Amino acid sequence: MVWFNMIQLGMGIFTRSESKSKGPSVLAEYAPQVLSNPFTSLQFYDVTRQSAMTVPSVVRARNLIAGTIAAMPLELYRKTSGQEIQKPLWLDQIALNQTKSVTIAYTVDSLLFYGVSYWRVTERYQEDNRPARFEWIANHRVTPQFSIDNNLITGYFIDAAFQDISDMVTFQSLNDGILASGSLVLQAAIDLEKSSKIAASTPMASGYIKNTGADLDPKEVRGLLDAWKTARNNRSTAYLTSTLEYTPASFSPKEMLYNEAKQDYATQIARLCNLDAYMLSADANNSMTYSNLLDARKQFVSLTLQPFISAIEERLSMNDITANNNLVHFNLESSFLRANPLDELAVIEKLLSLGLITLEQAMEMTDLTPNGKDGL
Repeated sequence: MVWFNMIQLGMGIFTRSESKSKGPSVLAEYAPQVLSNPFTSLQFYDVTRQSAMTVPSVVRARNLIAGTIAAMPLELYRKTSGQEIQKPLWLDQIALNQTKSVTIAYTVDSLLFYGVSYWRVTERYQEDNRPARFEWIANHRVTPQFSIDNNLITGYFIDAAFQDISDMVTFQSLNDGILASGSLVLQAAIDLEKSSKIAASTPMASGYIKNTGADLDPKEVRGLLDAWKTARNNRSTAYLTSTLEYTPASFSPKEMLYNEAKQDYATQIARLCNLDAYMLSADANNSMTYSNLLDARKQFVSLTLQPFISAIEERLSMNDITANNNLVHFNLESSFLRANPLDELAVIEKLLSLGLITLEQAMEMTDLTPNGKDGL
């Protein structure tokens, strides 16, 4: 028991926590640098996240990226040996009021749309004052306070209340958020969805009714148009008197090529999010083939997920959160990139035959109890 406590002290990992105390021994964060346009408040975005999420391709891209990363477990490793060691409680549940996967999903969501994500420290360890629990903060609640030259962030306002930077954790994306870099593509895709909705809700091609008889009262005109729309919703055959004539004034949905345009914008959104087009069911450039599922997942991780994974891992591994000799990593090998069990056993068998690992180590690699990673 004494030996176990000494290890915990050496790692800077403790299970006892308390509310935020005064005078932290480890500063939470130096002033983050402004990497792009400092005037990136939500009011300067041409497209909002809410409107972008009305496009099915954007929803699919967001769910693929955020959902996949959120399902990966967070582990703690020694920087020198790469050995997995006991992790603090917050790596399993970051926020007190929600699961780890939800917090990570919306952290990645913020990085994808805005290029930055925020956590607020809610609890600290008593021994070294490092954070013990966090709270994800939605971007629309946060307003940065800039330095005089607009090159550094010196503090934040959350819901118009000033928040000291020592109680904030800022995750900066490796890329600009898609609301800024892809505003034109997203707005065009949104307009396309609106046009499709209008076409779907219109019983037939838009046009006008010409009256060759006596002029009608405005109330009678409105009644005529309402009756026309209602009748077209109920039946396809129309009847007009001899003084009324219907003239189409727009193209049909087929002539407008809505389906082709949606496929094109699905491809554009795939490029915007660094996704293969086939993942968004886009027909264009859909010739990618893989030898197996694991190869496809490796491609997905290296080209799409890795920038978000690195942004989160490296921030959580900084000294204000994790002790110097330790690193926080997503465990891809035991979850998303886990090999086929038969291939995994073949590798272990080869390592055993060469004497590179012991039987106990082989059992741990396969998570067999009582000698497995979480065994008794």
